[in-house]
Order: sequence, then C-alpha cells, then structure tokens
Amino acid sequence: MQELTHWINGAHVKGTSGRFADIYNPATGDVQAKAPLASRAELDAAVAAAKAAQPAWAAVNPQRRARVMMEFVRLLHRDMDKLAEALSREHGKTLPDAKGDVIRGLEVAEFCIGAPHLLKGEFTDSAGPGIDMYSIRQPVGVAAGITPFNFPAMIPMWKFCPAIVCGNAFILKPSERDPSVPLMLAELMKEAGLPDGILQVVNGDKEAVDAILDNADIGAVGFVGSTPIAAYIYERGCANGKRVQCFGGAKNHMIIMPDADMDQAADALIGAGYGAAGERCMAISVAVPVGDETADRLIEKLTPRVEALKIGPYTAGNDVDFGPVITAAAKEKILGLVNSGVEQGAKLVVDGRDFKLQGYESGNFVGACLFDHVTTDMDIYKQEIFGPVLSTVRAKTYEEALGYAMDHEYGNGVAIFTRDGDTARDFANRINIGMIGVNVPIPVPLAYHTFGGWKKSAFGDLNQHGPDAFRFYTRTKTVTARWPSGTKEGAAFSIPTMD
Repeated sequence: MQELTHWINGAHVKGTSGRFADIYNPATGDVQAKAPLASRAELDAAVAAAKAAQPAWAAVNPQRRARVMMEFVRLLHRDMDKLAEALSREHGKTLPDAKGDVIRGLEVAEFCIGAPHLLKGEFTDSAGPGIDMYSIRQPVGVAAGITPFNFPAMIPMWKFCPAIVCGNAFILKPSERDPSVPLMLAELMKEAGLPDGILQVVNGDKEAVDAILDNADIGAVGFVGSTPIAAYIYERGCANGKRVQCFGGAKNHMIIMPDADMDQAADALIGAGYGAAGERCMAISVAVPVGDETADRLIEKLTPRVEALKIGPYTAGNDVDFGPVITAAAKEKILGLVNSGVEQGAKLVVDGRDFKLQGYESGNFVGACLFDHVTTDMDIYKQEIFGPVLSTVRAKTYEEALGYAMDHEYGNGVAIFTRDGDTARDFANRINIGMIGVNVPIPVPLAYHTFGGWKKSAFGDLNQHGPDAFRFYTRTKTVTARWPSGTKEGAAFSIPTMD
C-alpha cells in the first residue's frame, strides 16, 4: 500500500509520528493509501524551516515572484489530466468536475501574476512642509492554510498562491482524506522555480491544526470547512494574536419566480444541487418556488431530470453526472437526514436511498433525492446535508421567499431566477448573503473578485482570493519622511497640525 509523505524544504519527507490516516477509494470503499499525521514537533519544525527561508523570498522583487506563478500556470495546464485523475481517484469526482476544480485554482494563480500592480502602495507628495507620506505592503511572514476535502486543488491554490506571491512562506495542511493533489501542486511549484521551504505541505489531523494555531511564528491562518470548526479555529487563532479568515457551512437557496424560464431553472437546479454529489459549499440545496403553480411546474420539470441522473465512478466516462460521496460516514449521515425528512413530514418525490451500483456495492454512492413540501423546522432544511439532496420549500409570495434566505443562519450563496429586472435588483440589494446569482445558480466569483459569505458562513473581515487576498497576506506600513529644506530651527513641543 502506498504511504504518502509530507513536503518539507522542497522534498518528500516521511512522517515520523507513527500515526496514519487511511485514504479510501470512495467508489469501492477500499483503502488505497495512507497519509502520515504530523505531530506538533513535526509541524513546528516545518514552520521553523519556512521562517528561515522566508526573508530571502520576500526580498525577491514582486515581478520575479510573479514569474514563478506564470510558470506554475503553464505546468498546471501541462499536467491537467494527471492532476484530475489523481483528484478523482481520491475524492470521487467525475473527471470533468475534477478538471474544473484544478482550473478554478489555476485562475487564482493567473490573477496572482498581477502581483506587482496589486502590491503597489500609496504616495502623497508634500503632505506637509518638506514632508512626503507613503504606504507599503509587506508580507506577514509565515502564513498557513487548513483546507477541506471537497476541493483538494482549488482551495489550496486559493490560499497559497496569493500568500506566496506576496512574499510569505506558507504551511498547507490539506485534508487527510485526499492529500495527493496538494503534494503534486507542491512539486509543480518547485519545478516552477519556488525556493525550498517557501511551501510546506504537512499532513495531519487536529493535532497539526492546533499546532498551527498555537505556533507563534505563524502570522495568518486561512480555513475552509464546517462552521463549528471554523468558529473554533477563528477563536483560538485570534486569541493567539493571529490574523484569521475562516469560511464555514452553507444552506444556499434558489428562489424561482413565476416569470422564470422553468426549463432553465430546472436545469440550473440539477447541476447546482447534484453536481459533485452535492459536496460543495456553494451547492444549491433549497429550491424556493413562489406560488403553488410555480412549485408544481418546477417539481414536474425536476422529477424526470433527477430520476435520469447517471451515477457512477469517474472511470465510467465523462457522461457520469456525479460519483460517490467521500466516506462511508458521510453516506450514513446523508441517509440519516433523508430519513429524518420523511419522518418529519416532507414529501420524498425522488427516493435515492436504496441506490446500488452493480460491482460497487461497498462504495459510498448515494442516489439523488428530491423533497417537496419541506418546512423550515425540519432538519433537512436547517442543516447542511452535503449530499445529493434537494429540498423544495414553497413560498406564497416573493417577500416570504426572501425571508427564508434572510432568516437562515447561513449566508454563503443565494440565487434568484426571474425575467424581471426590478425584482432582481431589489433582491440583490436587500439580501443579507455574501454571493448572489441572478439567473446564475452557483455564484462563485471569478478570481479577480473575492469569495466570501456572511452570517455563520464566514468569520473574519476579509474574503478569499481577489484583492482581499493581497490585503490579508500583507500588512500595511506607512512612512512619514521629512527632508528639511529651509525649515525653522529649534524643537517643537506641540503635536504637528496643518496650518
């Protein structure tokens, strides 16, 4: 069985803790590899090496740091198929979806090529007599990222690309469920010209996470995962004086107005609700049709589409719609929530609980489920399911539909499907959610904007990627400089003011 490694100082390094996590093939349920789980001492040693390497990297001018990103992008294109296959093998995504995972991370690396412009400071000439004032952006030093299983390529690149191009060293703690792609990305960064020690990949569990949060040499920490863990990391990291951004769970609504194109809305819901087996923080898990007539039309359109979804392993070809969920425990949780929906009175229009795939009976496959007449007091509405389950909550009016999304504790993403510009504009202005789609079902911003939710979906004041990433991974230093020329002699004892 393959034993994975850490990536320390530009090389694969075996773990020394003696602890390992099994890495499963989600399609078969078989253990296919094991990942070392770092001890606190191993994590601290990786940080110490990164701290030693960082000053020389920070001294490299931004244009040359950006050229590393430029070459990294080229290498990602070269190895796209190889990366996607490794990602699918450990995560279970279809190959087209796995390539999308890589590409959305690649786009952040492309944005980071513009670092020389994004790192420019500000300058004020003659702020006072003979006084100039300017600000400069400098790296925080060593930063860290704790990333989830569901996007093992994209989210690590969302973290380490801007951090590194800003002049930081970076400690990446990927999910122990699918760490092969992060290790491959580290190899490509080295091939692209990144000095050793600037990107360290340390596999681990809670012990490694706590070591990151407690290490005094780490100045900034980014996290993506569930809300309870996001809250824990934010609180502990902030208590230790770190800059922290954490992104948590979601329950994304899609409101369907009576004037919407119903075929377009149904197709959007199928892709956004069931793609990647629903294991996306931006998945649409709640459809909110306005009016019973709209709801009836929507269910009529959705039902045959859901029943026709093709489920299988990534090896079955590119026409597979989605694959297995990540673990047997995840499957059990999803099925438990579906059962609770039935018990609490929701109508299960499409029942995927008994789905079995011949030859893959031990795999983590969950059939697509579609609920109607879901109410806001049900567990399937309140909780993030993270599986191929779509709940339909009927609203009588637009205001009622708006209230469902506004009142939910999560605020990651939301969408509205309508042909009316006034309704769409009102919706975008009033909704208390961070990312909004208008006739767009998965409103993930492109790399030159920023990604971030509101309410219990996010902790911290800066978003991921885009301009906010450069703010998060740098600190502003403001310099007031005076070069006297014909000024009065003698000391001044009052605070300077403008004349």
